[in-house]
Amino acid sequence: MHVNGDALQTAVLQDGKLVEFFMERTGGASLVGNVYKGKIVNVLPGMEAAFVDIGLGKNAFLYIDEMLHPNADKQPKHKPSVTELARPGQELVVQVVKDPLRGKGARVTTHFNLAGRWLVYMPQADYVGVSKRISNEAERERLRTLGDRLRRNHEGIIMRTAAEGEDEAALESDVIRLRDLWQSVEERAAELQAPALLHSEAGLLQRVIRDTLTPDVDEIWIDNPSVFPEAAKLLKRMAPALEDRLRLYKHSGNQGLFQEFRVTSQAQEAFSRRIPMENGGYLIWEETEALTVIDVNTGKYTGTDNLEDTVFRTNLEAAELIARLLRVRDVGGIVIIDYIDMQQEDSRAKILARMVEEARRDSTKCTIVGWTKLGLMELTRKKARESGSLESNEVCKTCGRSLQEHSHRG
Repeated sequence: MHVNGDALQTAVLQDGKLVEFFMERTGGASLVGNVYKGKIVNVLPGMEAAFVDIGLGKNAFLYIDEMLHPNADKQPKHKPSVTELARPGQELVVQVVKDPLRGKGARVTTHFNLAGRWLVYMPQADYVGVSKRISNEAERERLRTLGDRLRRNHEGIIMRTAAEGEDEAALESDVIRLRDLWQSVEERAAELQAPALLHSEAGLLQRVIRDTLTPDVDEIWIDNPSVFPEAAKLLKRMAPALEDRLRLYKHSGNQGLFQEFRVTSQAQEAFSRRIPMENGGYLIWEETEALTVIDVNTGKYTGTDNLEDTVFRTNLEAAELIARLLRVRDVGGIVIIDYIDMQQEDSRAKILARMVEEARRDSTKCTIVGWTKLGLMELTRKKARESGSLESNEVCKTCGRSLQEHSHRG
């Protein structure tokens, strides 16, 4: 973790390679997860949505699907009209699921969730889920049984990946804390007039410790003595087993923390338009407002005498690199990949399988749609948080992009 002026930057390395990169500026924190008491300003039947005043510059956008019961099994067979559920002047509690961006207001929902260290608490969802990244079926069943035992009435619980192997006492402590938090939200909602902020999501430092650190983490480095005590306190509360892995980095001359671990050079490369591959090939990465397009090229790689084998090896390396860079750059929305043409269907199937395998490692929902009729690969990746510095032209000293371009995930 590197403190750069008023920005906190966090990098996650695996086997020396940058796999995730987060940044958040003071005063530009994400609103995702915040809970507000709002007032409906107007209802749009043609869009099946409503605009809600939550006290920000732009009214928030609420889709009809986000007004229905959070458990799909409990939703009506025939979707009602938005005018049946919302009316101008109506007050309601909502939670931000997507930050305001480029003049658009935030997106909000009534499907509430509060994240803890081991699980996600959903006060009205009425079901128990288990992270798909937990593959052991016996462990999945154990966690599902515990979730049913811990929840009350119509509460919902999703067991996070970090819950694997944890005992009931740890999971129960998360449920109790989050249940009490939600009760305080409801009490504030009853007292305050709309629009009003009822709950603020944790800042980047707390989210990283809560969501990213697992027993697999070998070391946790931070280079700011003033932030170090806060990190130590959060670790002791959220992940006491990792306390002894926290290290304070002391600068040596011009060598900083991110330079020592090659974060700066890797980030600059990862956020470039042209990204080199180890075998001599390269990617061309273009991001537009509508979608992201990635072009794979063989470059200097000549491979073997077999053209199909050369192309396949290049595409396979590209698939692994692209999956990693989607996380580093925190790409959201539609992604189109133009792999080098392969003649054999078996080769195409293997590239698709590798992309699906890599997507399972992504903590953000990433759906591999597959090959299009034009031979392009299509995928979608969910993204909620946008840059808190979209108005700034200042250059990020780590990745070299302007902060206006720099998307980040907190």
